[in-house]
Amino acid sequence: MTIQDFVKLLRTRWLIIFATVVVAVVGAVAVNLLTTPLYEASTRLFVSTSSGATLADTYQGNRFSQERVISYTELLKGETLAQRTIDKLDLDMAAEELQDNVKASSKLDTVLINVSVLDESPVRARDIADALSDEFVVMVRELETPPDGTMPNARVVVEQRASIPDDPVTPKTTRNLAIGLLLGLLLGVGLAVLRDVLDNTIKDRENLEEVTGVGLVGSIPLDKERRKTPAISFESDNSLMAEALRKLRTNLQFLAVDNPPRVIVVTSSMPSEGKSTTAINIALALAEAENEVVLVEGDLRRPRIHKYLDLVGTVGFSSVLAGQTDLEESLQKTRFPRLTALASGVLPPNPSELLGSETAKKVLDELRGRFDYVIIDSSPLLAVTDAAILAASADGVLIMARHAHTKRDQLAHAVGSLRDVGAPLLGAVFTMTPTRGASSYSYRYYGETTTQSASEKSGIFGRFRRNLSEHRRLGSVGPRA
Repeated sequence: MTIQDFVKLLRTRWLIIFATVVVAVVGAVAVNLLTTPLYEASTRLFVSTSSGATLADTYQGNRFSQERVISYTELLKGETLAQRTIDKLDLDMAAEELQDNVKASSKLDTVLINVSVLDESPVRARDIADALSDEFVVMVRELETPPDGTMPNARVVVEQRASIPDDPVTPKTTRNLAIGLLLGLLLGVGLAVLRDVLDNTIKDRENLEEVTGVGLVGSIPLDKERRKTPAISFESDNSLMAEALRKLRTNLQFLAVDNPPRVIVVTSSMPSEGKSTTAINIALALAEAENEVVLVEGDLRRPRIHKYLDLVGTVGFSSVLAGQTDLEESLQKTRFPRLTALASGVLPPNPSELLGSETAKKVLDELRGRFDYVIIDSSPLLAVTDAAILAASADGVLIMARHAHTKRDQLAHAVGSLRDVGAPLLGAVFTMTPTRGASSYSYRYYGETTTQSASEKSGIFGRFRRNLSEHRRLGSVGPRA
């Protein structure tokens, strides 16, 4: 993984990282709130021995004091001293509990001992530290005094008494928050990397083309408005989605110059991948370029076109295939210029048999003769075999893949189904691609500035479309009768 890939991963999975950091910081805050504050009071003891008459005696005395320091440090943490301190202050605790809150330490080659005491109350922490030190001075005197009552060789003096601490030492709020932030960040990045490794969805052009074996012919950005009104009015719409579909239309017209596909099946591997919306708008984009287009509802199980285009759904493809009506009576004009639709008709009990019949092939051939383009919105390939059956009779297939949703194995299986029936796969289309972030696609045209108004943009595109339409009208055959 390169640095660019890693940065792209962080931008793509930022929500996982952010959520993990938030959880870790909230956990650190909870630890701070639930931890009982403890205050630390400290004293310092000085260990000395009787002075010698000579330099050698003085040196031996210092060595003696330093050796005593090690033993005194252990005595300070002992049960005997803890109990004496409890008795002196009349504390309501056990000796073991006080032992756990007492620390004694000394630096090497010194005669100083640092004593610290932790307690929930800052005043009591000071009192315990002072009482503990005083009791230790008395205990050392008792231990070091010879039986004959002569002066002891070593003694301890309280060099620094305790003071009332201002702030608690536990919990360490700043440290805990910093640790929580750091752990959350590391865990979030780790989860993001793991999620990316385990993620087998299609998220970029390279993966899509590798799985399908064909090129990417279009990338349709996510447009939430299409949920309410799937059909785009290309005469006035210059949104990102509209321009992406115009680009897809152009790519379709150059896929096979000598024998351009005219009967095109639009399908996907699974439901909810933007198949029907894309099929409708491909047909509208082709109709905008002065082509006579018919949109056929090839999904006889869960039809959508009649709802999206406000058509009569009870008369249509299945009615023609069953011999109940003829094709001319079943075709319906839409509110969009040059776009005709053939709805699904009554849902049959045997869609696969109807679509694979000779009658279905004759209907498609008749539509091919009457229109410039026949766009068929079929069912998902992995759900049923209907799409593969229609694809075998078509000039080509466009397969949809929803960005970061369609799985590699699903798409590979769907492509395999098309190849099993010998259906020509024209290309793949990315649907619902993000409009922001690392995976977004931008559409900027030469000469267009960010200060251009919508009417100016519409005029530019309108003149371009009119010139293109006029060129096609003069150089090619017009719409079929």
